[in-house]
Amino acid sequence: MSIGNRVFLKRHQADPKLVERFGKLPTADVADCLSRTSALSPEIRLQSSPEKYMCGVALTVKARAGDNLMLHQAMKMAQEGDVIILSNEGDRSRALMGEIMYKYLADYKKVAGIVIDGPIRDLDVLAREKCPIYATGSTPQASYKEGPGEVNGPISVGGIAVMPGDIVLGDRDGVVIIPKKDAAKIIDQAEAITANDREKVQKASVGNIDHSWLTKTLEEKHVEFIDEEYSL
Repeated sequence: MSIGNRVFLKRHQADPKLVERFGKLPTADVADCLSRTSALSPEIRLQSSPEKYMCGVALTVKARAGDNLMLHQAMKMAQEGDVIILSNEGDRSRALMGEIMYKYLADYKKVAGIVIDGPIRDLDVLAREKCPIYATGSTPQASYKEGPGEVNGPISVGGIAVMPGDIVLGDRDGVVIIPKKDAAKIIDQAEAITANDREKVQKASVGNIDHSWLTKTLEEKHVEFIDEEYSL
């Protein structure tokens, strides 16, 4: 087996019913259920104009810096509801995708979204499109197609480990990775947080916020309150 230069044709995917339920939740609530350690770097930002949350199963791509050979292979393999998510060795010098590749995935393959740990191009067009695409920015400079790389193997994107078949959730705040083995454990909690937050927002809008935790925490931290002005 050629490690580092291979394509796995199969993957174990998260339960589609769980994907559907997570797709109704904001990333912030789900991230809170994952100990606030599951969100990709804010450098990876939404570049298009979707009308709903991105939620699908990860089709992972490990790419050599500035190279999209294996991304093209993943495009051939992509299924409806997939989120293609690509690592790029932190390279920021070359665009990994442009309008043609995007339209193939968004319109023909009907993927749930695209996450690129690197730049894209043709942003004048993609910025108006509805399929979610996340990237670190844009550049007109195109990528190479030499490899090596992998499809459907473990990757690291935006500081977070991603396995094939994990749930990838995105909104305007960013992208959260939900490990498929943990998805069922947190979905009820995440839905409860979202429901509870709606009530909290309504109360906050009329000044009704519970600060009891703040008082308790400040006391435990031995914060000193001084009824004077600060002076040198």
